[in-house]
Amino acid sequence: MPTPKFQRTREDFICAHCGEAVRGDGYTNHCPACLYSQHVDINPGDRAETCRGLMQPVGVEHKKGQYRLLHRCLTCGAERWNKAAPADSFDLILQIAAEQSGPP
Repeated sequence: MPTPKFQRTREDFICAHCGEAVRGDGYTNHCPACLYSQHVDINPGDRAETCRGLMQPVGVEHKKGQYRLLHRCLTCGAERWNKAAPADSFDLILQIAAEQSGPP
């Protein structure tokens, strides 16, 4: 079965976690201020997920010069990886990375 094609939709939104007004560019799927997301997609960009739960950033991965964020839905527990964006709070990315690796 072929992988569904990404559906780019430009959407502005108010972050349900911190209240930040976010201007979407068609690839934006999380708040750059607090890094939280909302569980709205089954496949990237389709907005077909009915859960709509808040997704907490719980992990960070760095590969080939790119950061990725792991989001976990606080309602259903689903996990999704998402690319970090240049506007994302790098301090928060580093904080999440430090928390996942445990105490020094």
